Amino acid sequence: MVDLEAFDTHGYLTLEQAAPRAVADEARELLWRQLGVSPDPATWTQPVMWTADLTGEGPFGELARSPVLADALDAICGEGGWLPRGALGNIPVRFPVQPPADDRGWHIDLNTPGEDGAWFVTNRPQTLLVLTLLSEVTIDDAPTRIRAGSQRDTARVLGDEPLDAVQAGALLDAASASRPVHHATGAPGDMFVLHPFTVHAADEHRGSTPRFMSQAPVLLTRPLTT
Repeated sequence: MVDLEAFDTHGYLTLEQAAPRAVADEARELLWRQLGVSPDPATWTQPVMWTADLTGEGPFGELARSPVLADALDAICGEGGWLPRGALGNIPVRFPVQPPADDRGWHIDLNTPGEDGAWFVTNRPQTLLVLTLLSEVTIDDAPTRIRAGSQRDTARVLGDEPLDAVQAGALLDAASASRPVHHATGAPGDMFVLHPFTVHAADEHRGSTPRFMSQAPVLLTRPLTT
């Protein structure tokens, strides 16, 4: 059963084993090949490497089309309130390499396209965010940080004018600073569904094993309310 009360309270939903761990493990093995590095730490030279699944083939498609995820999105958005994805999308891989990447600011994702194709943050979001864990993620393994309940702060301070990423980040960081921080930790195959207004951030990798996680927008057919 989908815990809508938790989603309303914290601004995100945890889906344990939304897809079988073995499927996520298979996807991770394919990603190692895409990255051109190996599990040998001697090959890790950057704190973050980006790859992507754009085709939805093999294990990637099985993850993207998870029935558990679909049921959760139906409960959150209403049937017909979201558009199915065929692929996992962008996949940042974080390595225990120093210094860490300077990309850990608090923000919400750009959620509305403009007429020229650029994307902005608005108070009429057209996306929500799904995080899919493709490796074991502990508190030390650069889990995404989530300011629980911050979707209400975002709804309170966003006006009618579109904002770019820098403008929105500064505004929402200040507005949600008092919120408790939760962490997107778990096992391969776990997923997190974030309200489009939930403020979140990357974290420094303090562990020893690279963290694989996809972060994909799901297009909405109607905006969510808080």
